[in-house]
Amino acid sequence: MAARRHIISRDPLDARAVAAAIAIPALVVQAKGHGHAGTAMGMAGVAHALFGTVLRHDPSDPAWAGRDRFVLSAGHASLLLYIQLYLTGYGLTLDDLAHTRMAGSPTPGHPERGHTAGVDMSTGPLGQGLASAVGLALATRRDEALFGAGTGLFDPTIWVLAGDGCMQEGVASEAASLAGTQELDNLVVIWDDNRITIDGPTSEAFGEDVRARFLAYGWHVLDVPDALDLDAVTAALRQARHRTGRPTLVAVRSVIGWPSPVHAGRSSAHAGAYGADDVADVLELLGFARDAGLADLVPDDVLAHCRAVGQRGATAHREWDEAVDAWRAANPELATARDRLLAPPDLAALDAIDTDRPQATRATTGAVLRALRPSHALWGGSADLSESTNVALPGASVVSAACPGGEQLRFGIREHAMAAILSGVALHGLWRPYGSTYLAFSDYARGAIRLAALMGLPVLYLFTHDSVAVGEDGPTHQPVEQLAGLRSVPGLDVVRPADARETVAAWRRVLAHPDRPTAFIGSRQALPVLPQARDEDVWRGGYVLWSSDDAGDDPLLLLATGSEVSLALDAAHVLAGQGCAVRVVSMPCLSWFDEQPREYRDAVLPPSARRRVAIEAGRTAGWYRYVGLDGAVIGVDDFGRSAPGDQVLAGFGLTLDHVLDVARAISPLAHPGPGSPGLSGRS
Repeated sequence: MAARRHIISRDPLDARAVAAAIAIPALVVQAKGHGHAGTAMGMAGVAHALFGTVLRHDPSDPAWAGRDRFVLSAGHASLLLYIQLYLTGYGLTLDDLAHTRMAGSPTPGHPERGHTAGVDMSTGPLGQGLASAVGLALATRRDEALFGAGTGLFDPTIWVLAGDGCMQEGVASEAASLAGTQELDNLVVIWDDNRITIDGPTSEAFGEDVRARFLAYGWHVLDVPDALDLDAVTAALRQARHRTGRPTLVAVRSVIGWPSPVHAGRSSAHAGAYGADDVADVLELLGFARDAGLADLVPDDVLAHCRAVGQRGATAHREWDEAVDAWRAANPELATARDRLLAPPDLAALDAIDTDRPQATRATTGAVLRALRPSHALWGGSADLSESTNVALPGASVVSAACPGGEQLRFGIREHAMAAILSGVALHGLWRPYGSTYLAFSDYARGAIRLAALMGLPVLYLFTHDSVAVGEDGPTHQPVEQLAGLRSVPGLDVVRPADARETVAAWRRVLAHPDRPTAFIGSRQALPVLPQARDEDVWRGGYVLWSSDDAGDDPLLLLATGSEVSLALDAAHVLAGQGCAVRVVSMPCLSWFDEQPREYRDAVLPPSARRRVAIEAGRTAGWYRYVGLDGAVIGVDDFGRSAPGDQVLAGFGLTLDHVLDVARAISPLAHPGPGSPGLSGRS
């Protein structure tokens, strides 16, 4: 196979650069004994053509706002990207390439946003990059529609490199379908059609016609028969830049691990060292000495040729800056409006929200969205549930090819793609994106949520129908383990407010701190108005909502979130009336509380107060860290059932009588005194 193929290019320097880009991963992985060389070798020519000729970028300023975006959806091929960042002058060195996957290296095993200059998105879970790129494309298109005034300044091309694994993941299919519906012609996906996965040929599990599928989605499809034909690759990529009214799939036929005599075109090429003899053969077939090292692969003339892109990028950057200045002069109102989106939002409008009546917290969140609508700071929609989750904006224009600047996104019934697309919108940076569905369906979005938390993206997930109180829809729609599962994601704030006041206060904190994602958990049922809490109390994640007059340092503590806070408060009033010292602690966000100084946490939950009961309509396991060995947790540790919500809650002991029974069981001081009215326990 190796003898029948060769690098095709009119420019010998391009051919030599590609030869080096193929040899580097073979040497690096061989030296380390681990890593992924195959795709980096097979697609080296495509990456060289893109970064060296077609991509609009400036290596001296990786964050240049006018640049194209590149997402390596096939994140295991990180060496493919790192090599181009080295060759084109982003600051990486050959030594950095040699130390990939090592502690402290700027070249981790999969690309990490914020860790390596030139990486626009953290990728690795296959399909996520492609799906998030759809969000980037939607956001940049909207940016141009609202502010560009026909200049094209804010609508770069979004490039994705995806593999067969990405094409098989459902999240990519969901997003590609929506991209076709939206006619996102600023999106180009380069598909590495090498027909090999880890377990074997794709034909064993993936026999569909991908080109026909994307045509059916409404995409434009271009074919490149040979990834080593640099002239054909470059021509196709240039053609893909042209706006056709459809997103473009560039299908590139490649041979994974070429020109390895042993591994090329085989599953063994995907990962791991090829062996010293085979790597020596690779070097020889590429025109290098069999014992060549990394320093021998990129001579000065080849490196200078690759880094000439820096001058092209600097020129494009300067011209773009000049064009932006001209746009500002010609469109001062548009410029002011766009600049306003880059500043912290004005939250004064939240003061007008009615928080003095019982209401579902999903309804309060809807009121927040409507109150902030004039600021244009938020942008999003739902997975076909906008009326039910209360995120619908009256009279809002819907995003489409004909209305790219629309107010609301229709994600369709695609929860996973919705969450990944929100990450792309957040990566763009102009709007705070939100998406909404039922809490039980957050499982569909979990992969994208995890990646957003890893990147610290300010995405808002608005989940409603928060517990088994959903009722008659039954266990398929009643969340049980989702709260605990979401709270286990590092860097994700999970907020379950107890009433309208807590909801608005939590929104204030979240919008003022755009450094991480947040999951708002809203109730379907109306919740009573609780004693007035200061915003600062809610912002601490946990606070004393109410105490009996004699609470002291050793009260019975009742901890709760969301709809169960009012239940805890009712129980506290009964117990206090029977002479028990009791304190109610509302904990709308456990991660916020855990971040508080120990002095504050101990003031809310005194270490001396060991009689504790936590109440939440979800899994109990996570609460024992707060109640300790002497405490108790009332929650839901089994799937629900189809019945009226109050009956389902009663079946799990989420009633006043049962809370009182549990409190009395752990606290002798909580038992009724002589003459006090008795209360029946749960049967």
